[in-house]
Amino acid sequence: MEALIIEQTETCPSLTFDPAKNIFEITGVSGPEDVRSFYYPVIEWLGKFKTEIIEEKRFVYDKDHPLDFNIELSYFNSSSAKFLFDIFSILCDLYKEGQHVKIYWFFEEGDDDLREAGEDMSELLEIPFNYIAIRNRISNHTNLIYP
Repeated sequence: MEALIIEQTETCPSLTFDPAKNIFEITGVSGPEDVRSFYYPVIEWLGKFKTEIIEEKRFVYDKDHPLDFNIELSYFNSSSAKFLFDIFSILCDLYKEGQHVKIYWFFEEGDDDLREAGEDMSELLEIPFNYIAIRNRISNHTNLIYP
């Protein structure tokens, strides 16, 4: 399956979904003017990916080789939240089908609102998230605080 790679802009996050390399990440800011045109291709790609895993068995994610999904958004608007929920719903479907999916939710240390947004999605979808606080974000240098 072809990787899906979208470059970051001022209002759109970077997105890399590459099953061959087991890289699944969304980073940056998510507040596109036309949220549908940004996220519909992402949801469509994930739907095909889910089909390849569940029906065609092209990829298998197990305990030793889980699907690691990293999300590190410093901000997302309410319109983006709906589409993020849709993305996590697809990951949840894979999880419920027995695939080992690990979601890593990065948030700025002290940003309780962003952490709580992840906790809410995790609770609604009944899939565990791993929360990782980021301390002293300075350009490309980040100090992570692992739970």
